[in-house]
Amino acid sequence: MEIAIAALVIFVGSFVQSSIGFGLAIIAAPILFFVDPLYVPAPITISALTLSLANSYKYRHSISFQGLKFAILGRIPGTVAGGLLLLWIDQQALGLWLGIAVLVAVGLSLSNIVFKPTPSAMFSAGFLSGFMGTSSSIGGPPMALVLQHQENDFIRANLAAFFVVSCMMSLLMLASIGRFGLEHIMISIPLMPASLLGYWVAMKTIHRISHQNLRKISLSLCTVAGCAALFSYWQ
Repeated sequence: MEIAIAALVIFVGSFVQSSIGFGLAIIAAPILFFVDPLYVPAPITISALTLSLANSYKYRHSISFQGLKFAILGRIPGTVAGGLLLLWIDQQALGLWLGIAVLVAVGLSLSNIVFKPTPSAMFSAGFLSGFMGTSSSIGGPPMALVLQHQENDFIRANLAAFFVVSCMMSLLMLASIGRFGLEHIMISIPLMPASLLGYWVAMKTIHRISHQNLRKISLSLCTVAGCAALFSYWQ
């Protein structure tokens, strides 16, 4: 039953991310943490890597590695900082941090702040993405905020390419601190087809669904999940 729930959540998150560029971890992390804390962050990161490879191939002609290099450079120290945070906090505190990360991500997504993708902005976004992504698997919003005013396919392509690199960085860091091993790989296997199925359905329906409405619904669900994570911490 837990596997079916996890696969369904990953399917929904993958559908959303393939449609708007990010969202898998924001949706999946707080829900799957309640199902089994083992899902966060490594198995969700594996799911995100699977999905990002598919999206990167789909939009490969719109990828700009020249712009992403500063984000990737910032991602390196951010990844290390996120890994160190996991060594410092316990499982209960991880639930609290997860709730905070989700609500911060929602706040960033709803903000009217306008950033231009300058080298310094990309580096800072990469650092925050690395810190949040490695510690909670939620690394998309900082990058999405910097790229939000670019053309849609450009956003999807470059977020996906960045996530491929960043997910591999996070998994290496998680393995080095004992948070990514055989048990995480085994529970990730059923999630990978769910990721690809979400991608496939999104590709079939991407021109029929209002991205704005999908984004609003997704962020509403994320707000509820983030609040629930905080509420459970105080119980």
